[in-house]
This record gives sequence, structure tokens and C-alpha cells, in this order.
Amino acid sequence: MAVTVRTATSSIFTISLNPNPSPKPKPFTLLPLKRHLPLLKSLKCIQFPSKPFKPNPLSCSALASSPSETAELAVPSKLRHLAEEFRSLPEPVERVKRLLHYAGRLPPLDESGRVDSNRVMGCTARVWVEVKIDGEGKVRLAADSDSEITRGFCACLVWVLDGSEPEEVLKVKTDDLVALNVGLPGSRSGRSRVNTWHNVLVTIQKKTKQLVAEREGKVPFEAFPSLVVTADGVLPKGSYAEAQAKYLFPNELKVNELVNVLKEKKIGVVAHFYMDPEVQGILTAAQKQWPHIHISDSLVMADTAVKMAKAGCQFITVLGVDFMSENVRAILDQAGFNEVGVYRMSNELIGCSLADAAATPTYMEYLEPASRSTSLHVIYINTKLETKAYAHELVPTITCTSSNVVQTILQAFAQVPDLSIWYGPDSYMGANIKELFQQMAKMTDEEIAAIHPEHSVESIRSLLPRLHYYQDGTCIVHHLFGHEVVERIKEMYCDAFLTAHLEVPGEMFSLAMEAKRRGMGVVGSTQNILDFIKDRVQEALDRNIDDHLQFVLGTESGMVTSIVAAVRGLLEPAKSSSQGAKVTVEIVFPVSSDSISRTTPNLDSPKVGDVIIPVVPGVASGEGCSIHGGCASCPYMKMNSLSSLLEVCHHLPDEENALSAYKAERFKLQTPNGKSVADVGCEPILHMRNFQATKKLPEKLVDQILHPKYSGRSI
Repeated sequence: MAVTVRTATSSIFTISLNPNPSPKPKPFTLLPLKRHLPLLKSLKCIQFPSKPFKPNPLSCSALASSPSETAELAVPSKLRHLAEEFRSLPEPVERVKRLLHYAGRLPPLDESGRVDSNRVMGCTARVWVEVKIDGEGKVRLAADSDSEITRGFCACLVWVLDGSEPEEVLKVKTDDLVALNVGLPGSRSGRSRVNTWHNVLVTIQKKTKQLVAEREGKVPFEAFPSLVVTADGVLPKGSYAEAQAKYLFPNELKVNELVNVLKEKKIGVVAHFYMDPEVQGILTAAQKQWPHIHISDSLVMADTAVKMAKAGCQFITVLGVDFMSENVRAILDQAGFNEVGVYRMSNELIGCSLADAAATPTYMEYLEPASRSTSLHVIYINTKLETKAYAHELVPTITCTSSNVVQTILQAFAQVPDLSIWYGPDSYMGANIKELFQQMAKMTDEEIAAIHPEHSVESIRSLLPRLHYYQDGTCIVHHLFGHEVVERIKEMYCDAFLTAHLEVPGEMFSLAMEAKRRGMGVVGSTQNILDFIKDRVQEALDRNIDDHLQFVLGTESGMVTSIVAAVRGLLEPAKSSSQGAKVTVEIVFPVSSDSISRTTPNLDSPKVGDVIIPVVPGVASGEGCSIHGGCASCPYMKMNSLSSLLEVCHHLPDEENALSAYKAERFKLQTPNGKSVADVGCEPILHMRNFQATKKLPEKLVDQILHPKYSGRSI
């Protein structure tokens, strides 16, 4: 855009704000600068002829100077002066009007640039950004939007970044845009407008990085596999995605076989989100004919089993790892359904790397100091009942989930003076919680009160030294999301929606938290992730504009079955509308590049260094595990097969005791204090249920904290 600038002495010169020349440049009237600004001795500022704008000595977003002087103006200086301009307008409505004025100065983008590949994700309005690098190696920008306010944002960012070196563009952080406060503070529209600044910047930087890599002849990162979901079907991209998609539309004969046996024998099925795609595909289809099938996270599984028992189910089959079937058995007994049989899906132990980490003497040694002070042990629900029982006798204990752990800890600190909290066993989650509280310590009192009304900057800072976490427990799935995966996400998917379980390593957590701050991410439980995706898809449908939403799945890939079912449930009704927009949803699987496949039967096992691996879940079998640690899909969960489910169901009732190895037995062990492991192990779960209902620690737990009976006893 060639902007004609008329100075007070009537000299005329132009500066290039856009590589596409405008056929009708608009004259800007300038007033002499009334105060000195560093680095800008000859700075002239714009006097806007149209009301309500008044001459402003800090109006820099349409800065006028000679071409050589403009080249010397650094991006940080432009950002600083742009921020000063908006700060000089005290009323939000004035800032919005200023943006509208600048929107009128931005030339429209050619139709050739208004294409899906130039769309900016995460904006309420449609936004297009076109990025090029000219012959001198400078970044050249063009942008447009169907929203006038967003066009104003684009005009400002184009002015700041156009003509800069690629390195300058890439150095800008989203935090650098915080000072550009435009909109109504605290309102949804205000937050959306702040997110627009951020999302347009991230898209510009992604395109710039790709162009620089292309100029330097670098081989681009290989795209992660993904599933594209539409109202008409599912399109897999890559072998791993094909393995996941294979069972999304299951065999009807198998579905009918399962439904018939469940109905005949009154069997309920509770399954975790991380099930094998074949099993989940069958279960999802069978749900339409038999209501007593439920797929969820581990906490809800036990609750749902009780509801099924109340509805008349005589047996509950549990598709998950062993601590889940233990919990279901114990909770059913607590609810008075001792006669309802509970069955696992394997005659072998179905372990869990995280639960096993807590079932060790090392974990109890970690809790020893807690037994000698006013302490609360917050233990992740994904642990064995025996671990919960032994820990609870050593230190008062409450269970938590990834969705309620932050509120549990904050409430405990608020409710019990001078409390110390010991979290475990997930080391990544513990580190992420501590990092979250450290970030909160930099917030205002008002922002902290919005998270928990009884906390302030002072209280958050005071609790940090009293928050401890176990440092030797990880989930094999979430360990996958390490440095290599994060670097590829930054390079290729930084403008996508990013989802992350709270158990992921810190680098992935920080990336997802940054995305969350600009409305492009979620960090939480599997249910939080599913809800986030559903909400974003519904928002896109409500806008009634053709759109493509891309989500990076930062958790176990077994989630995809539930995600696809939920997304298609939203897209298919919209398809029937003749005026409905076309919305597509892409689910990206961050599978490590060194993932290897299951060994083919009767062939030599693969050798990695000096280690022989007889069976390694890999891409070919829909697993995607890395020899360096971490899996996109949990190998323990995949021990729950469709054939095992059908075999167990057909043998029920087990009159010949053929399923004894599959039965979830009651705990007959006693704790060191002579109490039932089942009874003591359930109490931390009941404390959590009480907390969820009242938002306060139960009085019984508070009394246990303040008056410990077994303080200092070694277990």
C-alpha cells in the first residue's frame, strides 16, 4: 500500500506498508510532533480528518517518515509506540473506533489471497494473512477480514511487521501484544479481540518460518498423521490415522452379537477413553441399542457402574487397567451391590506405569516427612486401592482427578492454616501444577480471585514452598509429548487448537498453556479435552461460515473414537440444512518419528542396541510407541480386546468358575493398623466426592489433618 503523506511543509513522500499497491492512496494530514520520542527525531504523526479522532502526538500506527528512516525503525519500537497510542485513548470505545479508522486504510486482499490456506484459525471472524519474502529477504504482508475491527488489527500488525527481517518477525512474542488493549475489559468480546492479535501474529510467524526454511533448502518436518472429520465421513491421513479410522465404522454383525448377549444376561460395560479403536467402535455403535454401555475417564467409570447396578445389571465388565476394576468393585460394595459381579478383560495383570510407580516403598518414603507435620496427601485417582489405603494411614489423603486437582489444592490451602500438601504420583502433573501456581503468583488479586475467591497474590506466594510433588512417576503415554514432538508442533501446528492432558511433560504443558491464554487451547482431563473440541466445533457451526478446525490431540490416541462420534453428532444435523456452512474438523496425532511396529509372528524380534524387543506396539498395530519412551497409545489398555469381552460375556454367569482369572476380587488384605484395605482405600475417594459436591474439604478429613492418629508410623 503506497501511502501518500503530506507534511506541514507540504513535502510529499511515500512509505510501503504492503507489497500490493493501492490504486487510490489516501492522503494523511500530519501535525508536527509536540514532544521528543527517542530514536525518532523527525517523527510526524497523523491528524485524522474524520471525527471523533483528534491529533495525537503518539499516533504511530500510520507513522510517516522517509523510506530510509522507516527501514531503521525496529519492530520493538513500533510495538512500543503502537501500545502508547492505544494507552493514550482512555475509553475502550475510543480504541475500537481507532481500529475502525485504520481498517478503512487497509486495502482489500485480492480474491486469490482469500483462500483456506491463508485462513487464521481461532478468530470469530474470517481472517486471511498472506506472507511473502521479497528479493531483499524482507517479510511482506497482506491481510484482510470480513470484520472491520479485525481489519483494524491486521492493519496495525501489517504496519509493525511488514518490511522487517524474518528474525525480527519471529522474535515477537504474543505477550508483547498484551499492551495493545483494545475492547471491553473482562467481556467475552474483549478477550476475543485480544486473541485476534495473538492468533494473527502466530499465523504470520508460522508462514514466515516455512518460507525461510524453503529459501534455505531445509527439508520440512513430516506432518503428523491425522483424521479429517466431515458430515459425510472420515478421511485418514497417514498409516497411523488409517489404523485408528479402520474401526470407526464397525461390523454390524459383531455389534449385534455383543448387544444380544448384553441384553440377555443384563451386563453393563464401563470402558475408559483409551480403549483400542476396534473395541471403542463396537461399543459406540452398541450404545444405540443398549443403554448400559459407558465410555469415560476413570472416575466416572465407578459412578456409572453403580447406576447400572441400580438399573438391574447383574454383571459389570470393566475395560481398563486393573486399578479401575478394583475401584469399580470397591465402590459397588460401598453402595451395597455386593452381589453384582465385576470382571476384567484379561487373565493376566493389566498394569499401569503410573499406578505402579506409587505402589513402591520409594513412594511411601516420599510421604514419611508429611506424616510428621500438618499435611494433606493429594493422590491421583489413577492409582491402586492398596496404595490409597496405605498412604491414608500414613498421611490424611484425598484423591483427585486432572480436572479437579487445582481446585482441591487451592481449597485445602485456604481451609487449613499452615498446611503442607504432598501430591503424587505423576511427576509431570506435579511440576505443571507448581508451574501454574508460579504463574498465578504474577497475576493480580482480581485475576486470582476469579480462579479461587479465597486466594490472593500473597496467599499464592506463601503456599508455593509448602507444595511438594513426587518426582519419580510418569505415564508411558504422556511421556511421548517431549521435546521432539513439541518442536514439530511449534513448527507445523502453532496456529492450530492445542489440547494437552495435565500429565504431559512441562514443555508441552507450557505450549498448551500459551495456546490456552489466546483461546486456542485446553489443559486438563480427557473429558475437558472432549468438551473443548465440541465447544469449538459448535461455535464454528453457529457462525455458519465454511471453516476448517485443526486440533492437536495431546493425550492418548484412543480418545479419537469418542471425539469423532461427538464431532459427527454435531456436523451431521447441520448437513441437513440447505444453508448450513461446511465445517471440517482435523484431529492430529503427535506420533514420535521413531515409532516402531509390532513384530510379525514367526519372524526374528527387532534388536535395539543390545536389547531384543519381542513385541513392541507400533504404527502397524495402531499403537505408535517410541523406543525412547512414550506411546501415543497405551499398550496396557490395549490388553482389553473385543474377543475377551465377548468371551467373558458368553461365559456369564460363571457357574463352572472358568472366569476366575478375569474376576475382580475383593481385597482381603488388611492395612498395618488391622483395617480392610478396601474400606480405608475408598475413604480418600469418598473425601473427593464430598469435595466435588460442597467445594470444601469434608470435616472428617480436616479433623484427620489436624489430629493425625498415626503420625510418623512407617509403612
